[in-house]
Parts: sequence; structure tokens; C-alpha cells
Amino acid sequence: MSTFELKGAYTALVTPFTEAGEIDVPAFEALVERQISGGIAGLVPCGTTGETPTLTDAEQLDLVRRAVAVAGGRVPVIAGTGSFSTKKSIEASRRALEAGASAVMVVMPYYSKPTQEGLVQHITAVASAVEGPVVLYNIPGRTGVDLGVDATVQICERAANVVATKEATGNVLRCQELKRRLGDRLTVLSGDDGLTLPMMAVGAAGVISVTSNVYPAQVSEVVRLALAGDFAGARRKHLAMLPVHDAMFIEANPGPVKAACALKGWMRADVRLPLVAASEGTRGKLAAALQSYEAGL
Repeated sequence: MSTFELKGAYTALVTPFTEAGEIDVPAFEALVERQISGGIAGLVPCGTTGETPTLTDAEQLDLVRRAVAVAGGRVPVIAGTGSFSTKKSIEASRRALEAGASAVMVVMPYYSKPTQEGLVQHITAVASAVEGPVVLYNIPGRTGVDLGVDATVQICERAANVVATKEATGNVLRCQELKRRLGDRLTVLSGDDGLTLPMMAVGAAGVISVTSNVYPAQVSEVVRLALAGDFAGARRKHLAMLPVHDAMFIEANPGPVKAACALKGWMRADVRLPLVAASEGTRGKLAAALQSYEAGL
């Protein structure tokens, strides 16, 4: 696993739908190509931004295969494969890696609310069952459970193929404590667009981004500058994009980002129930934020 390095801006891909509610394959493949052309470092299909809880197993596998095929080895594909079931997470991870994914990303089990020991055992069971790199995904605001630093350290001691974590705790202190305890053993990626630069200042290697669905080149540039040590340049670009990041989360993700993509004419704004499409008010705020940001480019 030492040859697999995560660094840069990765896009948590949305899943476009047709009017009939099926996956819009041309829109998805165009999205993938647009990301690569925009200089994104990697692709993350079937994360929670991709509405995985509402996708069938067959749809998830098809999306991974299509992302791998369109990418054609130009960038890595990190497939979201986590669920509230350890058995299902293992099966999905195996399928994704067999389909050509470079790594899998495993969200903490939502709803079940395991103890910290339960989280450790869940992840180590998944990691030991697959032959490929594993990325943790910690987003307590959506899952109801928070993978703590001590538990993360235990996982790293037990599972050599756990290589990174997407931290969406909204807490820079968490990032710096992970880096203090684990150093280069575990790559930390920001899971919050608005905290990408602060987290990189204390050791994160990049971001798995929602906003980059719309602005892959611009999100990539912020991360590139920070990795190069130009924090003044990165800060200017990061602060300019903050109103856009904020607009992407006015309502539950991915409603707003899909609405933003629809404003660009790339796909429908539709999401699957129980989510609903972004409201008219949110669409208006998004349009204003995008227009203001692009006027300054």
C-alpha cells in the first residue's frame, strides 16, 4: 500500500438522474470527463454525495465501472462502499476493487451508532477482507457516530491497508491531533470544503470536495498552491470561494450542488427521496453566489 498516495483535490461525484429517475449515464460520464479536464486529482463515485443510500447495488457497481472506464487510468477512482452493514460493506468493497477502483472509501456505519470498539472492529473487518487501500470517512453530523482519534490509531495499528481518512467533523483540532499522533502513517483529507485550507495548514494533504463538481479547476488550484507552500495565494483563492462553499450546504447535500450543476446545464437537479430538489430560494442564492464568484475570476 506504500505506493498508493493521496494528495490533492478529489471530487465526491454527484449522481445525475433522468426525468424518469434512472441514472443519467451521459451526464455522469460527461461529469467525470469535466473533472479530469479541470485538473482534479481523483474521483470519488458512490460517496454519500452520490446518494449511495438510495442506489441499488447494481447501480453503484455500474457507476464505479463507468468512472474507471472514463478515467482510463488518468486519475485514481476511490469508490464509496460503506454502509451500516459490515457484510454489505465488504461485499461492495470487493466488487468495486474488482471493477478497477484504486481504493475504497468506507463511511462510518450510520444509524446503528456502534461504540468506538464496534467502529474499530467494523473497519478492521472490512480492511482484512479486501486487497486494496481503504480510506475512512468520518462524518458524524450525517452518521450519528464519531470515529475518535484513539479508535483511529487502533485501526492504523491493526490494518496496514487503511491509508487515509476523509475528516468531515468540521473540526481543525481533530485534524491536527490525528497528524500529531499518526504523522505520515495516515493521510488526512478535508471533508469540508470551507475548512480545506485551515486543515492543510496543520497537515491535511487535500480535500474530497463537493464544490469541485462545479469548479474542479478552482478547487484544485487552492490545494495545489497550499501543497506548494504558497499559503498567501491559496488563502486569496480560498476566501474568494467561501460564499460558494456556503451556498452548497444551504440545504442537505447534494441538493444544492446538483442544483448548481443544473444551472450550468449539465444535468437535472433531481435527487431521490427522501431528499427533494433544492428549493426556489436556495436556487436563487446559488445563482447569485456563482455569478458573483465568476465575476471575480
